[in-house]
Amino acid sequence: MIKSLDPRIDRAKINHDPIDPLKELDQFPTFEVFHQTKRGQQHLHVGIVHAPNADMALLYAKEQYARRGETSNLWVVPSSEVTATHYFDDDIFETTPEKIHRDPATYKVMDRIKAYKERNKTKV
Repeated sequence: MIKSLDPRIDRAKINHDPIDPLKELDQFPTFEVFHQTKRGQQHLHVGIVHAPNADMALLYAKEQYARRGETSNLWVVPSSEVTATHYFDDDIFETTPEKIHRDPATYKVMDRIKAYKERNKTKV
């Protein structure tokens, strides 16, 4: 028999089925939400929503993440479908020091452009 805080349920003497059909709905699955402010810009991860399906996740995402600011597009992706690296595999991100030329942050182009502008400013 089902034990409940509601006395009406106890009085109904409902037999409890050991197979609970609501067990799967104990908690809705999570969906990762990606937000695009303007068309053509990249989508940015803004958070998660719990929803029974993707359509409801879009609705919840709209209410949660798109009602205050400008929004062009939303994506929702089931969290279970996201593939990620493991933290103990951090060695795959190590770079070889002799390949520093591949990093655009190492180029000092702006310094050269500023110096060129300063040199040409005095000639005009």
